[in-house]
This record gives sequence, structure tokens and C-alpha cells, in this order.
Amino acid sequence: MARYHIDLGGHRHAFPDLADLMAKATPRRSGDELAGVAARDAEERVAAQIRLADLPLKTFLTEALIPYERDEITRLIMDSHDTAAFAPVSSLTVGGLRDWLLSDLASPQALAALSPGLTPEMVAATAKICRNQDLILIAAKCEVVTRFRNTLGLRGRLSTRLQPNHPTDDPRGIAASVLDGLMYGSGDAVIGINPATDSPGATAKLLHLLDEAISRHEIPTQSCVLAHITTSIELISRNVPVDLVFQSVAGTEAANRSFGIDLALLREGREAALSLNRGTLGQNVMYLETGQGSALSAGAHHGCDQQTLETRAYAVARMVEPLLVNTVVGFIGPEYLYDGKQILRAGLEDHFCAKLLGLPMGCDICHTNHAEADQNDMDDLLTLLGVAGVNFIMGIPGSDDVMLNYQTTSFHDALYLRRVLGKDPAPEFQDWLLAKGIAAADGPGRLADSAPQLLLPGLAP
Repeated sequence: MARYHIDLGGHRHAFPDLADLMAKATPRRSGDELAGVAARDAEERVAAQIRLADLPLKTFLTEALIPYERDEITRLIMDSHDTAAFAPVSSLTVGGLRDWLLSDLASPQALAALSPGLTPEMVAATAKICRNQDLILIAAKCEVVTRFRNTLGLRGRLSTRLQPNHPTDDPRGIAASVLDGLMYGSGDAVIGINPATDSPGATAKLLHLLDEAISRHEIPTQSCVLAHITTSIELISRNVPVDLVFQSVAGTEAANRSFGIDLALLREGREAALSLNRGTLGQNVMYLETGQGSALSAGAHHGCDQQTLETRAYAVARMVEPLLVNTVVGFIGPEYLYDGKQILRAGLEDHFCAKLLGLPMGCDICHTNHAEADQNDMDDLLTLLGVAGVNFIMGIPGSDDVMLNYQTTSFHDALYLRRVLGKDPAPEFQDWLLAKGIAAADGPGRLADSAPQLLLPGLAP
């Protein structure tokens, strides 16, 4: 007998368990159809959304989507739940929580206090019954601030990850991209390289390169080479200058195992980074990436929909108090998010859910070249996320990543968004841009009229 059902238009819609109800209520996307968990049509989707809206939030504290004894992420979510923080909304349904979040009662301060009391499943369920404007309005109220060498996430600020990837990790090519990005005011979130090889030796060379640039020019930012966490831990033991420890994370134990990680290893990586004590303003030392579809691609989705599993990954992220988290929303491909509409919706969902759970969320606003998406779709998502208060976006020369072969946002895109929305970089980084003659003082997103001094003489060997 179905656990959940609803009569709609003379037809009974039945859902055997909570995971099925959540999946059927999810806006259409190709990954859920591939997994065989999606609603069969729009009528079933609406029926599931109506039934989900009437579900008491307390249900998520007693009915696990993935059994407690089989999944350490479920255990983390249940064991770390803050009942005192949950108390103000404990009597509400999913629909009632949506209404409360849209009300003036849900101030930035109230949302910050509520965050430890919300489970990822509660937040994912709420996202499923929200319009896009709801996702934007609620997320825009959330302010999540983190610190390492500068202050990220303040209201009225927009930061960027300067991503100087190179297909062969050539130091001169990377140095040229770093210089290019800095000249456009990019790089306050992090200067972060996806290495072409994950070897400790190659990773160490890149870390020393970035450390030299940041130290020599006293740039108030942090570096990261996005190697596997085990590589970073090994390099830290050798006293290599690791600012941030990176790792991709997912929302099930089995999916994380496919990445070669578990919760204990993430905690070990954080403790290793803290041991170097390289932060000057704060000790948020982790950089994490997520993406809808990762659990399905690993064969580890347990019959759940990809948006719910993505939100469960945020429980993993907040465990280690990261400086940065971002969803690489369109990177996995059209098998999971088919077109621009699905990518846009997923990006807004991910940002909304992460911010409600207290994460410093950014987004890699991107698509692969075989997806039914183009630059105009990315412009739409870029603008909407800027309105929603996204903490940071990517900055890549020409928006074309020549190493990973996908399309994302450029240095120019960040200037556009800062200008039209009146947003500045992180305050310490903004002061540095002004002092170096890179930024103009007469408005956000404006560069100096005269050429700035050469910033990186002799950076590349």
C-alpha cells in the first residue's frame, strides 16, 4: 500500500515512499528520467507537489530517504540536527515553511538562526514547490560570510574565482591567465587551478607559483590547486604552501566512496590545512564542489532524485566549515540537465538550498558543448544568481576553459554583473585593486582609465 497518495481530478496518485514523492515532485530534468524516478507527466508532478506541500516537516526527522544504518550522510544529517534551532518552524508543513520563508518574519538574522535546524531534505522539498522568483527572493535574504585572507559573502559584494587552467599546466600560460584576470578585478574568492595531472610533484609546483605571486604582490586572496584531498594532505605534511584544501563531494556515502573519500578523510583534510595556520583573517580552509547528477553517474543514487541528493551534499559541506562551495551546475552534461531551462532551474535550486543551510555558495555557471544551451542561457542564470546574492562565480579567459573543455563565465561577465547590480569585490581585495590602479573609484565594475602598473614581473620562470 502506498505511503502517500492524493486524489486529483478524479484520479488517485500514489507514491510508495518519501523518496518517490520527492522525486515525482521535482521539476522535469533529464537525469531523473534517466534514473527512472521522474514523474511520468505534468499531472503526476503537480499532484506530488501538492501532496509534498502538505507534508509536516517533522516527517523528515523520522523517515530517512536512505537508511540510517546504510549511509553515513544520513547519520550525519540525523545526528547533527539542532532541535532548538528547528523549534520555530517545527509545527509547519513544507508549504508552510515556504510561506514563512517568503514572509518578512524570515529576516536574515532569523534565517541564520534557523539554518542548523533545517535538514537538507526539508530544504530540497521546499525548493520543489517554489517558483524561480521564490528561490531568488529567499536566497537573497541569506548572508553567509567566510574569511581566510579576505572577507567573502558580505551583502552588496560579488567575488570571483580566477581559474587559470592550462592543458599542460604550463607555468607561463597559467601566469598569463592570472595576470589577465587580476587586470579585470578577478580573483578575490580564490585563484584556483584545476591541474592537468594530480601528481604531488606537479601540484606542488603550481602551489609554489601561486604562493609566490600572492606573497610578492601582497594580494589579499587565497590560492587552491584542485587536486584530490589525499594529495593536499600529503603536500601539507611536506610544508608545501597549501591555502585551501579542495574536494568534490556528493550526497551519498557510496557516491563519495567513488570519489575516494569519506567524512573522516574530509575532517582530516581540514585539520591538516588548519595546522599550517596560513589564514590572516579567518580559518575557513576548505573549498568544495558539487553538482546535480554526480550520485547517479556513480550508480549511487538509491532511487532518489538528483536535486535532493545534491542538497544532501551540503550537509557534508557544512560539516567542515568551508570558505567556498560551488555547484558546477551544467558541467556533467545533458544526460543530467538537458538544456538551458533545466540548467537555470538547477542553478537557482542549488544556490537557494545551500544558502538556507548556511553555506557560502557560488556557482560555476556553465554548460558543455553538446548540451542544448548557449551563452544567452548562461547570461540569464548569471543575472538571476546575481540578484539572488550568489557569493561568487567563475572567471576564465574568454569564458572557454581550454583544459576542461566547457563553457563558463569570463572576467568580463563579472564586471557586467558588478556594474548592473552595483556590487563590489571583497573589501580587502577592492582596496588592493584601487591601490594598484586597476579599479576605478567612481563605481562598481569600473576599471581605471589608465593602464595599471605591471603586476607580475618575472612571475613565470
